Amino acid sequence: MTEERLSLEGLVFEAVQLEEKDHVLTIRLNRPERKNAINAAMSAEIIYALDYAKQERRIRAVVIAANGDVFCAGGDLSMMSGKGSETTSTVPVRGGSDDISLRLRHLNKPSIACVQGNLFAGALLMLCNVTHAVAADHVKFSAPEIKRGIWPFMVMGGLFRIMPQRGALDFIMRGNPIDATKAQQWGLINEAVPADQLTQTVDALASELASLAPGSMQMGLAAFVEQDAMDFDTALPYLRTQIDACLKSADAKEGINAFLEKREPKWD
Repeated sequence: MTEERLSLEGLVFEAVQLEEKDHVLTIRLNRPERKNAINAAMSAEIIYALDYAKQERRIRAVVIAANGDVFCAGGDLSMMSGKGSETTSTVPVRGGSDDISLRLRHLNKPSIACVQGNLFAGALLMLCNVTHAVAADHVKFSAPEIKRGIWPFMVMGGLFRIMPQRGALDFIMRGNPIDATKAQQWGLINEAVPADQLTQTVDALASELASLAPGSMQMGLAAFVEQDAMDFDTALPYLRTQIDACLKSADAKEGINAFLEKREPKWD
């Protein structure tokens, strides 16, 4: 059975904007009038874009950014209440909003959240499952669902893997926001920078990650996810098979030869 090949040709993206440059695909949330709340169209478009990025070897890193003053307000409450909306998007549906976090976790390529504005609720599904997150230092983060009579069940899957348990529990139990300093302290983001340095910082990080051995990066990130669910005694034999395979790969051979020949490696 031939695996489906995805294409962007002829598709109309309504809720996100896509830009590919220098091996980096930027997915930019584009519903600023709705605080970039995730509706059905945005969910479908993000998932399709991530599947496309995973498929295309030339894409070595993904950046998720946003237009407007808010990065993302989480799920669109009007959609949750059962009120649909018309859309001009022609992007095929390949999963629901909860699948965004799964796509990011299994992308097996560097992924960066460029957080220019406040981030709420279901947007944590993206933030907790990218490999890197950089935020403007004025940004606040919150999981306010409990104040709406909702418990953030899906968010817990990623949140408790990156934040200290008591901090994460308090974060979702009371629904109060934390600032970028606390978010960095608790591992929710890698770095907080002045707003006027955010784009430059993310661009430099994406460029650095995209310049590294793409095949080995993909193998390593896939192994990271696999071993995360294993106990130590099971993880070590598995990781031994992975390092053996990596050492036989084209990337490893090129990297070692480049080192010995005192030149920069050239990745295929």
